[in-house]
Amino acid sequence: MTARSRSAKPPTARREARSPAPARPPRRPRSPGSSLASRQGLYARAKRAWDRPLTAYYLILGGSLLITALGLVMVFSASQIEALRSGLSSTYFFRKQLVAAGLGTLLLFAASRMPVRLHRALAYPLLAGSVFLLCLVQVPGIGREVNGNQNWIYLGGPFQIQPSEFAKLALVLWGADLLARKSDKRMLTQWKHLLVPLVPVTLLLLGLIMLGGDMGTAIILTALLFGLLWLAGAPTRMFAAVLAVTATVSAFLITSSPHRMSRLGCIGATDPGPDDQCWQAVHGIYALASGGWFGSGLGASVEKWGQLPEPHTDFIFAVTGEELGLAGTLSVLTLFAALGYAGIRVAGRTEDDFVRYAAGGVTTWITAQAVINVGAVLGLLPIAGVPLPLFSYGGSALLPTMYAIGLLIAFARSDPAAHAALAMRQPARWQRLLRGGLTGPRPDGGTPGRKSRKTMRRRPERRPSGER
Repeated sequence: MTARSRSAKPPTARREARSPAPARPPRRPRSPGSSLASRQGLYARAKRAWDRPLTAYYLILGGSLLITALGLVMVFSASQIEALRSGLSSTYFFRKQLVAAGLGTLLLFAASRMPVRLHRALAYPLLAGSVFLLCLVQVPGIGREVNGNQNWIYLGGPFQIQPSEFAKLALVLWGADLLARKSDKRMLTQWKHLLVPLVPVTLLLLGLIMLGGDMGTAIILTALLFGLLWLAGAPTRMFAAVLAVTATVSAFLITSSPHRMSRLGCIGATDPGPDDQCWQAVHGIYALASGGWFGSGLGASVEKWGQLPEPHTDFIFAVTGEELGLAGTLSVLTLFAALGYAGIRVAGRTEDDFVRYAAGGVTTWITAQAVINVGAVLGLLPIAGVPLPLFSYGGSALLPTMYAIGLLIAFARSDPAAHAALAMRQPARWQRLLRGGLTGPRPDGGTPGRKSRKTMRRRPERRPSGER
């Protein structure tokens, strides 16, 4: 065999070697229509996910818990120097806030599981208790003055409560129950039934709160009153008249107090001014300005070392901006925006008048208080002395706010579509227990252990004529 024959390849191999590789088809240029269609499909999927029945439920639950957790971290960071200056342990304020957050979580869970009729039953006792405690604040020896405001009741040891914070929750529940009862009787079309007794009772609460000098809480109660009137469908003329009266009274109260006038003059201030009357407002701006994009780091704030008054209460947002930067403050604002959107969504999608008024009242309360606090820190509004909801230090403010969040969660769960969606996600054994036991017959006559068909309709099917 010659060398040529040994090196020769089989005919098949030669043909494969000679045949060129198959050419890849050229890519078609993507048309503008296909990219537009893909974007529209993505938008449609996002819209379907956003419109799911449990969206409001998860936004309220997740947003409130995230705000509370981040608030605990910032209270621990912002309060250490203040505690040491007072001769206390560096974790003193953090431990008190942690206990209040634990109790508030229990309140949130209990409120979220309570039926709506039980919330309505608590409205009048809570209102009467709030009025009694507000009167008790003015009794010498019982009421305590803090930062010039007589609005605290001493409980012994390190514990004291601020009854005006519970008055917010009382006004929401009582006002929603009152308006719902009148709506059922078709009485809200008359202005006297729309205003009486809602406005007189609110004025009683405002008067008791203003006796202690707490104008910040009075502003929140006024916003609550306007929110309830707006939800009840007050006509524009009536709404404008109440707003004019409120503005006149507020102007008189502000101009009659030099302290309140000085706070009004600190809007947009960049210099502490004579006698350092704008010291707190200016150093709040300094704290935000020195934070930059991502802050100086957790615990590295400079302003909390005696420069910024109330760093863990009214001005904790300024310390957050200094330590976590613009990213941290925008995260907090985004969580509050999501919470407000979810509250509006619950109020707008319900068919129950009480749920609509109560959800709208809670949303007005939390949103207005957050706007007033953040606006004061940014120098856009006068310093009103109100804490940032769920975020600032203060158990008296945290407990009723978390109960109000539990109220929103209960309302979000009471929606028929959300209730059915939550029931689908429960384990099969728990579903059988809810339907009457593991081996007993189901109320619908089906076989035990077999999954029943769920429905997302708001109205149940008509029962058979013989069923009771």
